[in-house]
Amino acid sequence: MTRSFALIPLVAALLLAGCATALPDLPAEAAAPARFKEAGERWTLAQPAEAQDRGAWWKTFQDPVLDRLVEQAAVHNTSVQLAASALAQARALVREARADRLPQVAAAGRVVREAGANTPAGATPATLVQAGAALAWEVDVFGRLARVQDAAALDAQSRAALLQSTQLLVQAEVAQAYLALRALDAERALVRETVAAYADTLRLTQRRFQAGDVAELDVVRVESEVAATEADALALDRARAEVEHALAVLVGEPASSFGLDSAAWTTALPVIPPGVPGTVLARRPDVAAAQASLLAAQARVGVAQAAWFPRIALTADGGFASPELGDLFKWSARAWSIGALLSVPLLDGGRRDAQLQVAQAQLDGALAGYRGQVLGAFREVEDQLSALRLLAEQSQAQGRAVDAARRASVISETRYRNGLVSQLDLLDARRSELRNRRQALQVRAAQDQSTVALIRALGGSWDPVVRPAREVTPATRELASR
Repeated sequence: MTRSFALIPLVAALLLAGCATALPDLPAEAAAPARFKEAGERWTLAQPAEAQDRGAWWKTFQDPVLDRLVEQAAVHNTSVQLAASALAQARALVREARADRLPQVAAAGRVVREAGANTPAGATPATLVQAGAALAWEVDVFGRLARVQDAAALDAQSRAALLQSTQLLVQAEVAQAYLALRALDAERALVRETVAAYADTLRLTQRRFQAGDVAELDVVRVESEVAATEADALALDRARAEVEHALAVLVGEPASSFGLDSAAWTTALPVIPPGVPGTVLARRPDVAAAQASLLAAQARVGVAQAAWFPRIALTADGGFASPELGDLFKWSARAWSIGALLSVPLLDGGRRDAQLQVAQAQLDGALAGYRGQVLGAFREVEDQLSALRLLAEQSQAQGRAVDAARRASVISETRYRNGLVSQLDLLDARRSELRNRRQALQVRAAQDQSTVALIRALGGSWDPVVRPAREVTPATRELASR
């Protein structure tokens, strides 16, 4: 008998060693490229700053109205509020999982009136009054509860990163909508300026028609140009209204009561220095959220594995029991018990095996989602780097086109007034000038949109540098000042 008891520690050690199953290793990720394909010498490499605040990057556009709108969206945007609510829920679940690892104490009272052959009082009816407390504590020998808590904590980290990602997304959408609004304001002003110029030409043509210098066809042509350009102005008004309504939703206001007056397009164009790919992945909140979700799924595989292991729970009860209420709390009525419970799963119809397969499938899905976020991060940065590079070249070329078109329009008007060219030549020159000036404004708007998109793709701002002036021709700079 003594030898049998001496073998108990050895058996317990072997049992623990057999139950200590390691978590599955995550597949190794492909190495990040050393540099962005579109990053040239003009791009600065930045140090990782995952834990740092992303900063008020929108202030680099130097527009107080934009600053106010972004700050308003941070408080009233519904997407940010939903993400904050999800984070609060996840943190509450962490506290719940942590509580499961602590001893549980409960107080209870009971009054029973009983009679029968199997009762203490026999066939005579009797009353039993009980009052006491119970303590229960599951000994987490195999780490099941610890892994549940780890998974909940990783879920909370993922929700925190998703909240930050949502905030960055809303900030970018507000900035892009506001910049699009200002671009439409500049384009509307340009088109209305063109309408006024066409109206002057129409009055001149009507006078010349009355004097018999031109035919009625010339008058009709100019009237057609005036009407067509007015239609373009109304289309821009409609587009501006739609963008303004979208901006109202982003800042959490009804579209019916929200409005921004037309203003000059004076926002600065910042230069955002992108970091090496590994730095980008460390800063992007959506990648951090996907990584936390992946680790949480890995922890849940461990939880499913631990479900096969024995569970050990310690219990204790103490209190008083008496047939008379007045004698309930007397020392002689005390009662207590201490116990331990060992539960070993044997047959469950395949339930635990199915739960393990579900956890493994969720881990595979989380890994695929993480890889997708990583690949998407690289693509988005490359997209915006190439867009900004090509837009800068397009802006310079478009500036030269504006200069040439304006000069051609001035020459054509002078020659038309002197009767040296036809009205069609003048109208063609005016159309070309309008088309090129509008394209110059659209290129500038695309530069602003791509800059905001690059900031979002990089996961925030690294103290971006603001250019003192846009790298455009004098003609395009004149458009920006209108």
